[in-house]
Amino acid sequence: MTTLADPVPGGRPGDLRRVASLTAELAARGVHGIVLAYVDTAGIGRVKTIPTARLEAAVSWGVGMSPVFDTFLADDTIVTTDVLGSPDGDLRLYPDLDQLVVLAGQPGWAWAPVDRITQEGERHPGCARTFLRRTVADAADRHGLAFKAAVEVEWAVGLDTAPGAEFVPAVSGPAYGAARQIELSDYTADLLAALAAQGVDVDQVHPEYAAGQFEVSVGARDPVAAADRSVLVRQTIRAVAGRHRLRVSFAPAFLPEGVGNGGHLHLSCWRGGVNLHSGGEGRYGMTAEAESFAAGVLAHLPALTAVTAPSPASYLRLKPSQWAGVFTAWGRETREAALRIVTGTAGRRDQDANMEIKPVDLAANPYLALGCVIAAGLDGMTASLPLPEEITGDPARYGPDEAAALGVERLPTSLPQAVEEFRADQVLRAALGPVLADAVTAVRLGEAAAVDGLDDAQVAAAYRWKY
Repeated sequence: MTTLADPVPGGRPGDLRRVASLTAELAARGVHGIVLAYVDTAGIGRVKTIPTARLEAAVSWGVGMSPVFDTFLADDTIVTTDVLGSPDGDLRLYPDLDQLVVLAGQPGWAWAPVDRITQEGERHPGCARTFLRRTVADAADRHGLAFKAAVEVEWAVGLDTAPGAEFVPAVSGPAYGAARQIELSDYTADLLAALAAQGVDVDQVHPEYAAGQFEVSVGARDPVAAADRSVLVRQTIRAVAGRHRLRVSFAPAFLPEGVGNGGHLHLSCWRGGVNLHSGGEGRYGMTAEAESFAAGVLAHLPALTAVTAPSPASYLRLKPSQWAGVFTAWGRETREAALRIVTGTAGRRDQDANMEIKPVDLAANPYLALGCVIAAGLDGMTASLPLPEEITGDPARYGPDEAAALGVERLPTSLPQAVEEFRADQVLRAALGPVLADAVTAVRLGEAAAVDGLDDAQVAAAYRWKY
């Protein structure tokens, strides 16, 4: 059992008899506490926990938490905007019971994502989960669209006996190597068991390229559930690692050099149960709408990086010729392009075809990232934007004239540059609304100021264990 009850719409009190039954069931399974989880603007997972016996009260009236966390930085410094960052006020955290799971990696605990509601019963305009849900609902109402999404999770596994904040890889084998898989076989087996017990369908888990790095890919869900799942998967990875006396980093750059950790987004558009990325008359079977959706994402990528690559450490990772996708370019299975078109294997393309957005890391709030990518794609679809010429190989090889002719531009190389692009992007700011848009700007500029004057090694160290 993983899905334990229906969601409570809008964070309102639900069927309290059902909640009472659920509480008894959780207690019978040895669950003593429930983690109420959300992700702040800086990409940090924040929680409050309650005893299992308090679930009914949480469903009925929420659990208090200050709105000031919307402007927390990764180091817990608080920045302010005209409407956020004050010590005043309160919000209520309402658990989504449809996503409540018993944590196999943390015996005695269950977990649920929350919606943040004001004390007056209205949705908080800074709630990223509400923003993503609203964006998906608008796409359904205005375009008849639904989406399937997934977030790749890469992480580095280190020894918890390393001194201070240092990172010492827990494995010594080569990338994708059998030796590395064998060295952490017990850990990854326990991780797979925990994810399966929590209802997470895993496509693959394997050693990745960087020192001590692994990756897990999970099945696609609707965007809100996909973002929830991303948070749950990371909670599980960290918890299982701790039980094996290991330490994990999801930071974009856990070392000052190298490829770092990505959090690539996979997204496909559907209408009436039909995948718009397959069976069309466009390139690689895309429909005209799917091409325009992809063109919209490409057009907004410079501004999107303020949301998808939100940490100063992100820009240690976003370097050419490292498969990070740092140019506004697309191609079929082109891993150096920011937008990779995945057609899938013949015989499965109607189900598997999707687009992968690569300049994304796990410092990103997944609700903000998916919502903004969808908003960008919908803008392209509404305007019937043409998808430019495909590129192959590494776009870093192009000279300035050839790159300009192909529409290939370098994405921002620093967080302040990304913020400037974001400030100029009216589509993304309007989609987020003034409160969330201002929070994104303030937090990003605050992060940049916090590391001003630090070298790459110091920046990597500052964020190594934050995410």
